[in-house]
Amino acid sequence: MRRLVLLSLLTSYVSPASGVDFSHQIVPILREHCAECHAGDKKKGGFSFNDRESLMGGSENGPVVITGKSAESPLIQAMLSSDPDEQMPPKGKRVPPAQIALLKEWIDSGVAWEEGFAFKKPAYEPPLLPRSPALPAAVEGRTHPIDRILDAQLAAKKQPLLKRANDSIFIRRVYLDLIGMLPTVKDLAEFEKNPDRAKLIESLLARDIDYTEHWLTFWNDLLRNDYGGTGFITGGRKQISNWLYQALITNKPFDQFVRELISPPNGESRGFIDGIKWRGDVSAGQTVEIQFAQSVSQSFLGINMKCASCHDSFIDRWKLSEAYGLAAIYAQKPLEIHRCDKPIGQTATAAWLFPEIGQIDAKLPPAARLKQLADLMTHPKNGRTTRTMVNRLWHRLMGHGIVHPVDAMQTAPWNADLLDHLATFLAENGHDLRKTLAHIATSEAYQAQSQVVTKGVDDHGYIYAGPRARRMTAEQFMDAVWQLTGAAPLKMDAGVLRGKVDIEKAKGIQVQGHWIWGDSAKPGSTPAAGETITLRKTFKLDTDPITASAVVTCDNSFILFVNNRKVSEGDDWTKLTVVPLHTALKKGANNITVIAKNAGNGPNVAGFYFDARLRDGTGQETLVNSDFSWQWSAKVPNTKEGRLGAFEAKDWKPVTLVKPVKSWENMLFTQGPLLLAQGADSFGHMIRASLLKADFLMRTLGRPNRDQIVSTRPNELTTLEAIDLANGSILADTIAKGATKLMADASGDLITPLYRHALSRDPNAAELATAKELLGDKPTQQGVEDLLWAVCMLPEFQLVR
Repeated sequence: MRRLVLLSLLTSYVSPASGVDFSHQIVPILREHCAECHAGDKKKGGFSFNDRESLMGGSENGPVVITGKSAESPLIQAMLSSDPDEQMPPKGKRVPPAQIALLKEWIDSGVAWEEGFAFKKPAYEPPLLPRSPALPAAVEGRTHPIDRILDAQLAAKKQPLLKRANDSIFIRRVYLDLIGMLPTVKDLAEFEKNPDRAKLIESLLARDIDYTEHWLTFWNDLLRNDYGGTGFITGGRKQISNWLYQALITNKPFDQFVRELISPPNGESRGFIDGIKWRGDVSAGQTVEIQFAQSVSQSFLGINMKCASCHDSFIDRWKLSEAYGLAAIYAQKPLEIHRCDKPIGQTATAAWLFPEIGQIDAKLPPAARLKQLADLMTHPKNGRTTRTMVNRLWHRLMGHGIVHPVDAMQTAPWNADLLDHLATFLAENGHDLRKTLAHIATSEAYQAQSQVVTKGVDDHGYIYAGPRARRMTAEQFMDAVWQLTGAAPLKMDAGVLRGKVDIEKAKGIQVQGHWIWGDSAKPGSTPAAGETITLRKTFKLDTDPITASAVVTCDNSFILFVNNRKVSEGDDWTKLTVVPLHTALKKGANNITVIAKNAGNGPNVAGFYFDARLRDGTGQETLVNSDFSWQWSAKVPNTKEGRLGAFEAKDWKPVTLVKPVKSWENMLFTQGPLLLAQGADSFGHMIRASLLKADFLMRTLGRPNRDQIVSTRPNELTTLEAIDLANGSILADTIAKGATKLMADASGDLITPLYRHALSRDPNAAELATAKELLGDKPTQQGVEDLLWAVCMLPEFQLVR
């Protein structure tokens, strides 16, 4: 009964799901049977469906399509009619029943339409060059550039200025938007004493770990990066997790961020352009070259190249040759063009989409072509990349893109001045994403009362009316529940080194490993050039480590395996490699195996160095360092798909401790403490959902599997999702743990602190009465669970308002 009541709280914002594909199912039907008389310039009977506005405008006799009511729509009635004077099409073959069924489903589910699509292409072409618009005069002292632009638009449409959201709504909104967490009861109390919104925004964006671990969700979706799933086990896909984490926590400038993804300086960021190497035979549209073209165009230009990767697109202007031109930039060998999976006898020429600002030299090798593309993508005259990025940020904070959907950047924005201003702001402020977020968040536009969009609202022809209430992401919801319950997991799945270099902490850290090698490094002997050996260390852990990281280097190169799985490699001994180990180590027996190689043209000094710091749930630190306890063998194992092959060396011997040369010591003492301090910085921070593999509950709440790029998640909760949410064991177990903890920690009122933490406000009289009824005279485990369920199932809790 309790779950039924809770489920009813969710049904106020659930929506049915539709599987109709407008581009590939509806457009071909209309084009084949109806376009001759009603598309382009044709308007027989006063009716045109050249674009959605025309379709919904109807004919001279009234509406042709009635949203949500296919049976009452004259379009369907005419297709089903047997009267020669009424039937459509009036001549030729009739529309097959299966196609009519698709049209009916399309109408019943809301008449979805690809934004900007028209059967006869409109003249609009997005500008390429950046533009700094003139700012209108300020209205009522609202001097922020964003407000000056939007207030002028509101005035032109004779709409009033938007009212400010109250402090309670604002603090919860800005916490969830900028760092993805709820303000604590203490945070709320401090803000109530000093409600300085600009200062709060600045302080939130300075919380490096919280900011980074929130925005990981956005970037993992957009760059299709994850911690498990298709391709990772077989080695056909590589994570960029640690590179991405470090890029966010150090606030890497966006232009440099893009360049390192397109033209990777090392293997850490290469997984984005390499895509997924599917096993077995794949279609032409699934090759890594075509994936590259689709990924860079969608992620950085907001252009959907999927149609053009198969044939000339009928949604926008992109051609098959252009998709293959992008793909050829990445290709390692000549790339044959395929149309609809069939070769056409032509070879693609590496080319960039906008030659006005430069072009790719197709004769250069792949690495050089990628560098040219990276430079063109971030060229100062390329306003499309910056417009795409700020449009994504605006959508993320405001609930609706300036160009919408955000991957339809070929369509006109609802306010070109606003889009151009934000793009120019990003470029002129060092491509600083945090500063751009602050610029949006400090505007009255962002801080206005939110617009709640109800089910079934036709969003075509969007009119700005302030920020929109949005559904929490799966990660935000889980983080919020864990904050309320104190039941967050203790170990993460992401292979990242959490935290940021802390110079003060580094002062108290000393490197403790030794340089080691085989017998050839004994006194009086020098390792030969090209000598390759295997090193190993075995040890036991009493518990799973909560955090674990190591600094590693080798003169000259190494491949590091932990429990037979490859975790790192390096070939530059002048730089320590920092390696997250928490996902590879486990309670019980562990083994570290290293394939180490010397280089040079003749005998020369060689050495391997390893220094790891492991921490359990209590903060107890365990050191694992390269020292005399390691062993070496002259036998070198085979490796395949990131794993060690069968390996039964019988000649394991104690390693030789190598006296470090001066250059080794200088490098080690300069870099080591800083990198080890970074690994220690994250202890005590709650494990966030963005650092975990998706479980059933997160998938229920809309987290994608990231085999494809996802730039927008569904904003509606379907009935099936609501049922899963209210009945799933994962959430039930979390709430049960939370109830136990709340009862143990409680020293008085449970209700008001819970409401203030969950909703950033006090409970009203009705809520207080209901909560007291749930708890009873003396709170019980079941009563506290019921209260937590009631709060977490509130639409107000699950929305960013």
